Amino acid sequence: MKQKKKKKKSHVPFRVNVLFFIVFMLFSVLILRLGFVQIVYGDDYRREIERTEDITVNNPVPRGKMLDRTGKVIVDNTPQNAITYTNRGAKQDEMLEVAENLARLIEKDTSKVQERDKKDYWIIKNPKLAEKKVSDEEKDKLKEKLEGKELDKEIYKLQLDRITEEELNELTAFDLEVLAIYRDFSSGYALTPQMVKNKGVTDEEFAVVSENLQLLPGVDTTTDWERYYAFGDTLKSVLGNVSDDGLPAEQLDYYLARDYSRNDRVGKSQIELQYEDVLHGQKAKVKNVTDKAGNVLETIPISEGKRGKDLVLSIDMELQTAVDKIVEEELKAAKSKSGTTLLDRSYVVLMDPRTGEILSMAGKRIVKKENGERVIMDDALGNIQTTYNVGSTVKGATIMTGFNTGAIKPGTTFYDTPVRIKGTPPKKSWKAGLGTMSDITALKFSSNVYMFHTAIKIGGGNYIPEHSLRLDPKGFNTIRDSFAQYGLGVKTGIDLPNEQSGFKGTGTKPGFMLDLVIGQYDTYSNMQLAQYVSTIANGGNRMEPHIVKEIREPLMDNGEIGPIIEEIEPKVLNRIEGKEEWLDRVQEGFKKVAQEPGGTAYSSFGAKGKDYNPAGKTGTAEAFYDGPERSKYGKEPPEVINLSYVGYAPYDNPEVAIAVLVPWAYQGSHGHYANRNIAERVLDTYFELKKQRQSGTANTDNSTEDQKETDGEKTDQE
Repeated sequence: MKQKKKKKKSHVPFRVNVLFFIVFMLFSVLILRLGFVQIVYGDDYRREIERTEDITVNNPVPRGKMLDRTGKVIVDNTPQNAITYTNRGAKQDEMLEVAENLARLIEKDTSKVQERDKKDYWIIKNPKLAEKKVSDEEKDKLKEKLEGKELDKEIYKLQLDRITEEELNELTAFDLEVLAIYRDFSSGYALTPQMVKNKGVTDEEFAVVSENLQLLPGVDTTTDWERYYAFGDTLKSVLGNVSDDGLPAEQLDYYLARDYSRNDRVGKSQIELQYEDVLHGQKAKVKNVTDKAGNVLETIPISEGKRGKDLVLSIDMELQTAVDKIVEEELKAAKSKSGTTLLDRSYVVLMDPRTGEILSMAGKRIVKKENGERVIMDDALGNIQTTYNVGSTVKGATIMTGFNTGAIKPGTTFYDTPVRIKGTPPKKSWKAGLGTMSDITALKFSSNVYMFHTAIKIGGGNYIPEHSLRLDPKGFNTIRDSFAQYGLGVKTGIDLPNEQSGFKGTGTKPGFMLDLVIGQYDTYSNMQLAQYVSTIANGGNRMEPHIVKEIREPLMDNGEIGPIIEEIEPKVLNRIEGKEEWLDRVQEGFKKVAQEPGGTAYSSFGAKGKDYNPAGKTGTAEAFYDGPERSKYGKEPPEVINLSYVGYAPYDNPEVAIAVLVPWAYQGSHGHYANRNIAERVLDTYFELKKQRQSGTANTDNSTEDQKETDGEKTDQE
């Protein structure tokens, strides 16, 4: 018999059931635990979540200082009393109440309160009267078109428009002070201190506000800083300035994107602006832990602040002060001469031709005030921001252009007699009968005619007296490109904003090309002249001028200068084209200008036996006036003479280059020699100061009469 096989009982369902039971129990425990946490600890956790709202606040720090090359502090920070307000979630009526209380304790300047501010404040103070400004019928019509915020905005606009001048005049002087304070209160970020008053806070105001802080929630007394200029107005226009009331509106987005706060003060111009990233420092950061109501529960420091880094300038302030004095004295002296009605400014740059460091950058301008009084103001920026026809100082570049184009060769001669082109007045040198000129003597005696013939050759022309002259217009570009190698007609690259490159004449008549090579067509800045003569002095390297020499860590507690972070290295922008012996001839011509009888600067240097071995080139340009009084002269501007001088010393090992520019110096065929007087006195001062420092003495007064031109002295100026 076949036996039936027994079926084996499966254990799988039993195991699955056990697994389901375990999962069920775990979920039950989890649900019970979640319920317990929610019921027993729910409020605690909810409060914990609500209270951990973090807001990071940046606190400003003092800016870095500026020092001169010898370590003297030029720009510093001075502490001053200040009153601030921090909005910790206060409502409008609460801020107004605090503003009123504070206005009773301090005097607040109201000059920045605008008409719109007054209208807003009037509505706040007179809500019922403001409500009546818009009738119910008008509101109903507006509701047909608008709703929500747009409706409220349009009603508010109508209220503003209908506030009368008489109603605004009802605001008292006290109301305006309250408004000015409230305006500051409401302009800042939450939990960020906003400056209410930081200038002219008296000790009494500081004390009484400090004593009443419990009645002034959000208000605090603290110490702020203010920029201090150790040398007064000297070089002030170049140093720049800092904003008074936080970030400039026109650059708000730029700075906010870079982690600035609205109440941060930043550089607005020149060095302060150019080196803002270095000077502004590392702000202190604190984290405010608040609840949802905005109440601060805890303040946690994140990082300590650090004052901005210090700048060491290439400027020598002792030299700068002396140069400023010379420029002012000579400007006054020249202004006392006849024919100087339009004279109002003068500029000087001293530059190390080996490194491009600016040793002194001086400028003075006579300004007429509203009351008619004339005062002399600092205008050092005029060295880079204004351009003029400079005259014969550019002739060194003209000679080198002639060499490079093959128009002339070393030793090429031309006979100096007026160039007579058909249909135009004769074009001649400053003095008749100069005779046969070579490249070197043309520089020494400042022969215009030599430069004219060089330009004619560059332009591919054939000069025949009393005939028409045709020149290839491409010659203009050839000359300008060559001049640019020396820095003429292009930006020098100085580390200051808003440098001007100058004006290039648009006409292409042959006579304009002749004017171009003697500096009487295109315009150049005095800084360009300094770069140009430095390029000649150092053997052909166009150095980038710079006014910042080093960036250093902040001054130590003991007053010592901090360690160097970055040193501004000399930068060669380009090497000029041409042979070394060609440049030697230009240098020789410049030496003869200053040191040999007949040279156009001989009476200022060689005749007086200057022991610092100078070389240079004078310039006298016939130009047209384009200054602040231009509107008085109708369509045709008056003709004027611009004076200039470029030079360097010692000739055999140049350590200083100088450029002097006196625009609109005089009218007429004869005048003063302020350009040479300034150059002589400034170079004398530079080398005298050097000797004094080597011997340990100190006296830079260089105003003796033997260094000035006398009215009756015979001049050899071209």
